[in-house]
Amino acid sequence: MADIKPKRLGFLIFHGFPMSCLTSMIEPLRAANEILGQTAFTWEVIGETDMRVTSSAKVGFDPDIALADVRGLDYLYLMGAPQSSFENPKASNGVLRKLVQHGMFIGGISGGVFPLARTGLMEGYTSSVHWCYRAAFEVEFPNIDTVDDVIFTDRTRLTISGAAAGFDAMLNLIERELTSEIMTEVACWFQHPLVRGAGVQQRIPTVGSSSTDDMLPGPVQKAVQLFSDSFEEPISVTDVAKIVGLSARQLERKFKQATGQTPLHYYRSKRMNAARQMVLYSGDKLSEIALCVGYVTPAPFIKYYKDEFGLSPLEDREKINMFRVNKNAPVPSV
Repeated sequence: MADIKPKRLGFLIFHGFPMSCLTSMIEPLRAANEILGQTAFTWEVIGETDMRVTSSAKVGFDPDIALADVRGLDYLYLMGAPQSSFENPKASNGVLRKLVQHGMFIGGISGGVFPLARTGLMEGYTSSVHWCYRAAFEVEFPNIDTVDDVIFTDRTRLTISGAAAGFDAMLNLIERELTSEIMTEVACWFQHPLVRGAGVQQRIPTVGSSSTDDMLPGPVQKAVQLFSDSFEEPISVTDVAKIVGLSARQLERKFKQATGQTPLHYYRSKRMNAARQMVLYSGDKLSEIALCVGYVTPAPFIKYYKDEFGLSPLEDREKINMFRVNKNAPVPSV
């Protein structure tokens, strides 16, 4: 292959970023360079400043360059936790806007879609969001459309649901910039059997079960989707049964066979898990969170939350804030 102009990538890291996201995106690029025998890709680890950044695993990273000094990148990906934000948003957002105006593609991976959205650069664009963050993301950014795709490209924005999807995104970039043969060899180096691209949906675990939602029987899968779409305005099990073409008793039997739970208990667990995202990743009042998952008053919400997680929403929030004091990411960090 003739000499090529290397593509320059930047990875902007915030305190609490998942280290796996960084390595999953750099390693396939490094392998592609080795297989090609020349430098097709270069990369820089970027911080808002040149100060050390601590990952969610408490491993420290010294940025190669501060954001204000970045020039000429082709791609930039933000990596952080849901609560990540710039210490100096006005200046840092201005730098990102200038880079984008000069033709740079920008994106976020896992929790990094939150600080990306806070820059305002996702207005008018659609974002992929990891399923464990989606409820919190949609509450904070109601005007940004979201999808369940593992990787989603909307013009000059690329959003990636998690670390494994980051590896896939880089394989897709290698294929696009080099050849499918090199991409395949990189995948084989890492024993990566399936390369995912546009249109592939995230596999979401079924609450309280070892299965994922795409493994469920048709009527149960449809019921799960109806429950998932009806948090703020709850839907009854009877109405769900009618929509999927079963009696309430038939639905309960099939649901319990597939998930080990009754539809009512499953639905409540889904609502509590969505609420927990807002408790951990937002500063919303409990009354506001209760309304978002279909409870007019906080009392029943607090009771069911405690039943589900063994502690109250406030206790859960206080517990995770203990970690944030030391600049560690809240769990889960993906």
